[in-house]
Amino acid sequence: MSKHRDRSWPPADAVAPLAGPVTDNHTHLPVPGEAPTGPGSDAPLDAAELVTRAAAVGVTGIITSACETTAWAPSLALARELPAVRVALAIHPNEAVAHAGVREIGPDGLEPRHQPHHDEPLDEAMSRLEALVREHRDVVVAVGETGMDLFRTGPRGAAVQREAFRDHIALAKELDLPLQIHDRDAHAECVEVLEADGAPERTVFHCFSGGGALAQACAAHGWYASVAGPITYPANEELRSALAAVPDELLLVETDAPYLPPGRWRGRPNGSYLMPDIVRFLAQQRGLGEAETCGLLARNTERVYGTWL
Repeated sequence: MSKHRDRSWPPADAVAPLAGPVTDNHTHLPVPGEAPTGPGSDAPLDAAELVTRAAAVGVTGIITSACETTAWAPSLALARELPAVRVALAIHPNEAVAHAGVREIGPDGLEPRHQPHHDEPLDEAMSRLEALVREHRDVVVAVGETGMDLFRTGPRGAAVQREAFRDHIALAKELDLPLQIHDRDAHAECVEVLEADGAPERTVFHCFSGGGALAQACAAHGWYASVAGPITYPANEELRSALAAVPDELLLVETDAPYLPPGRWRGRPNGSYLMPDIVRFLAQQRGLGEAETCGLLARNTERVYGTWL
């Protein structure tokens, strides 16, 4: 008989408060009307509760990534309701493929999903994105997540993703905003586009998953590596080795919640209030004290995204 697996939210006091304030620079806060899925969906937590829990452990700032068109307006509203929250806006690479009408099965073997909002053509969605970013510069602090995801699409989809990525790069550069990159099985392809088009001054590989070559590219170009829960997973020694090549001043920290919780919470929903586990693990890997690590991450975050608290 299989053992029952706990898929509930970790308790609010699951982790001890950090020695200093830090910012979760990439998460996905739930928005009103969104149907929760996965672990914790039987008793969902709303954004306000997640922000409150995060603040209690020293995660005082949160950047929520709204990368589907349906999440744009409610995420902007959250940022106006919750002072700790700011927004990154984009069209996710897999969403770009859907808006382009490409129905192509990728290496994951899954049938591409199609939802009503995908009926909006990609060029129209990109035009709306640009208008929203310009209009809401007071709460939009980044363009993202954009990039390439070759795990979920084939050659036709990859071509769409590449052009959408280039459009996001151009938008971030024009408006002098940071760029948050989603890179799945596409390390070399993302670097190629950035080098060809010229990367924004503040470029972030969110949930860094690359090997040594990508780490070296980040170090050489001054791109930031944002560290998430997978660094704590025992099997990810290659990831830890790669991140060791990234200078301290190019490190950021995130949760990518509700996905990829720190190791001791795997299989359960993730939230910004669990990020202290990642910060402490990173401090140990770097041979730094906790307060020193918090200060380092806070300075790096302010350099990329500014301050709003």
